[in-house]
Amino acid sequence: MRYQFQSNPGQLSYKPRLFTDAIKVLVSVNFAVFMLQTISGKEEIFFKLFGLVPRAIWSDFMIWQPFTYLFFHGNIWHVLINMFVLWMFGSELEQAWGKKRFLKYYFMTGIGSGLITVLFSITSLTPVVGASGAVYGILLAYGLSFPNRTVYLYGIIPIKSLWFVIAIGTVAFLSSFQTLTQISHLTHFSGMAIGYLILKRRWRWNDIWFKVRKKTLEYRIQQEEVKQSKKQMLQEDIDRILEKIHKVGFDGLSEDEQKKLYEGSKALSRLHKKD
Repeated sequence: MRYQFQSNPGQLSYKPRLFTDAIKVLVSVNFAVFMLQTISGKEEIFFKLFGLVPRAIWSDFMIWQPFTYLFFHGNIWHVLINMFVLWMFGSELEQAWGKKRFLKYYFMTGIGSGLITVLFSITSLTPVVGASGAVYGILLAYGLSFPNRTVYLYGIIPIKSLWFVIAIGTVAFLSSFQTLTQISHLTHFSGMAIGYLILKRRWRWNDIWFKVRKKTLEYRIQQEEVKQSKKQMLQEDIDRILEKIHKVGFDGLSEDEQKKLYEGSKALSRLHKKD
């Protein structure tokens, strides 16, 4: 398979590597786990412990499941199709993004889609397994990154990758409302939705941290301004009362003024101590 890239000087073509580094690791681990669960003959136990069981996550505190469910699959066709699609569309993405960014995106969409699945089926005891949430996220990223690539539906029908992604996203969204099915369409659609947010919002942890620090600083400044304003008002009231004492003496103060002087002095003292 050869891909064509347009550049200003002319055309550049290259043949992608058979297996990029991250794809190689992900495919190897997924097949190794599938062989382990198959040979052991204890798939049901594996799925309950390491699949995504919404109720078990919050009732039994199995917080590892939104990660581990990505490496278990229901049958040979499940793992074969997921790994084929991951290789077919993920290889070029990894070459364009780099290994670190690719893996970060893969696990963010996979874990995120699992958490959304838990949120919408919080009492379910049915295990959800498979890398499909992350794989659908990869499909979304491929369609947005290379919208004019031609892919062949069923190996026959040519279609631009962007329209292909829109089509499968629509199917996943509409199918997510079905309840009597063994396929978690909600997980598929969630992987694409999270992928879209990541790519379009361009979230970076440094940017998020900067915004949090900025909001915190703005809040502290606002609180400091309120405190200084309060101190100024108290000081003005106390100064006015002290000036009256200087003119007419303490006995010339009303009961309300005496109370205000006492409480105001205490409040002002507390504010000074906080400084």
